[in-house]
Amino acid sequence: MKPIIILLFTASALVTAHAADDVASLLKDADRYRSGQGTGADALQVETQVNTFTRDGQPDKERRYTVFVQPGRKSLVLMRSPAETGQKVLMLGDDFWLLLPGSQRPVRITPSQKLLGDASTGDIATLSWAEDYTGQLLAEEACPAPDERKACLHLSLQAQRKGVSYQRIELWIGKARHEPVAADLYVQSDKLAKQARFVMDQAASPKLVTEMVLRDQLSNHKETRVRYLSRTARQVPETWLNPMFLAKNPSLE
Repeated sequence: MKPIIILLFTASALVTAHAADDVASLLKDADRYRSGQGTGADALQVETQVNTFTRDGQPDKERRYTVFVQPGRKSLVLMRSPAETGQKVLMLGDDFWLLLPGSQRPVRITPSQKLLGDASTGDIATLSWAEDYTGQLLAEEACPAPDERKACLHLSLQAQRKGVSYQRIELWIGKARHEPVAADLYVQSDKLAKQARFVMDQAASPKLVTEMVLRDQLSNHKETRVRYLSRTARQVPETWLNPMFLAKNPSLE
């Protein structure tokens, strides 16, 4: 019996490894729609606008950010709105710093730190699920509303590093092209914190995510929209990715 048991165990391991490879490939496909380039790990400058809305759908606040997404899970966020002039957020792997004008000491923060509404630093600074999560393909099923007429692949993702905003993500991507459609976002306590919906530039033949719509599920149930106004290739100087340099050099551009 032992040879049979060993054979079955080996076959099971191979199936599991293959499934993991498939999920990694699907996540890389989905990331391309978010980054707009290559594998999602290329050097990018992403002009981002965040708008919040009241519970009855009325516009509330607006903020603008310039995000430099760099290889090696590094990002720099420059806050452009008058209310936040001079503020920056630096992400280096699992470490996040907030840099305030007039202060020469970077402040450690978490990726779940709120920027505006339900948009956290992690939501703005990262564009890659493939680098941060592992998981499994659960099923082929109808996409969540309002896209229930379309077929989706349902992925269940678990964080593989500490510096992420969400411990678990239930993600739905289009079956045919693997574009992100919707996600349920769970925090460390495994509570559903937000639901995300992804708006594509073209419904029939999508190429880019133009907007991420976040709806709070813990308290106020308000809506936050993260719009990607433009994406361009840009490698920033390595000095910009040093928290002490940023503290001592508040003006970069």
